[in-house]
Amino acid sequence: MAKTWGQRVRSWMAKKMDLPQDVMMDLPRITMIGQIHIYIENHRGLLTFSDKELRLLLKTGQLLIKGKSFVIKTILPEEILLEGKIEQVIYINENAGGQ
Repeated sequence: MAKTWGQRVRSWMAKKMDLPQDVMMDLPRITMIGQIHIYIENHRGLLTFSDKELRLLLKTGQLLIKGKSFVIKTILPEEILLEGKIEQVIYINENAGGQ
């Protein structure tokens, strides 16, 4: 899919100004420590949570995390720290019509 003019400008500015693209393009930042911790910044809200699944809303699409024994250790408006056994991290594009 073609980028919009605004996305192209933000991407160009991020490269020229040496700024992190996650900040300029409003992308999530995902930090994992092995299979036991995942820290996600810049999400748009919690959609689903159970001990086996976490689903977050992103600016474009969703982030689905599957595993076992999930516990939310920290939750803030745009940040979340999840612990447990992480088995899958799946990005779901909003235009894909589901998974």
